[in-house]
Amino acid sequence: MPRYRLLIEYNGGPYQGWMKLPGKPTVQGVLEEAASKLDGAPVDVFGAGRTDSGVHATGQVAHMDLRTDRPNKVADAMNFHLRPHPIAVLHAEEVSEDFHARFSATQRHYRYVVVNRRADLTLERGLAWRVPSKLSAQKMHEAAQAFIGTHDFTTFRDADCQAASPVKTLNDFQVRREGEHIFFTCRAQSFIHRQVRSMVGSLIDVGRGKQPVGWAKDILDAADRTECGPIAPADGLYLTQVDYD
Repeated sequence: MPRYRLLIEYNGGPYQGWMKLPGKPTVQGVLEEAASKLDGAPVDVFGAGRTDSGVHATGQVAHMDLRTDRPNKVADAMNFHLRPHPIAVLHAEEVSEDFHARFSATQRHYRYVVVNRRADLTLERGLAWRVPSKLSAQKMHEAAQAFIGTHDFTTFRDADCQAASPVKTLNDFQVRREGEHIFFTCRAQSFIHRQVRSMVGSLIDVGRGKQPVGWAKDILDAADRTECGPIAPADGLYLTQVDYD
């Protein structure tokens, strides 16, 4: 059976996350339903990142096995069966049978979008986090550098996290402002549950002057979930890219 790699974009707002859940709308569930209509038989779809409820993606990667070769038609056919869901297959290609969207991945990239303004969101409602108080992107960027490297990220680990260990290696974390938008970008081979949203929420407390820059390192070193700042809402988080060798 040929294996296909899919590049996928979706608005996570209507879904209870990536992972298939009985009786609940999920991205994986919708994709598998579309793939099964395409192939005429049940199809399992495996994703690179198990995004939470409400989290979006511009560069999610998944793979699936189909019974027949459809090298030039998979993306269009999937999109036909996905409508009207806000999920789209941007690209599809046949890959070797040893490729696995999750286990072959070497790095995952996430972006968090904050709109720093007093007015309510209109066009970006549900797609970003509005923070009305003035924020210093420079201070947040400086504080975020404490997270880079290999650390015990227990402080930023959700209580329901099922990862075997809270120790992860964060390869990069950047914070930059473009007008009223502030972008938080980070990359690592893998993340623990709600790690990015927990780090961003804590950095916001630094950005608004509620906490000093050095506080980010202090709470990281504490390895204590009760030391974490507020958790950023899911609206602003995007899985933007997955790297493979």
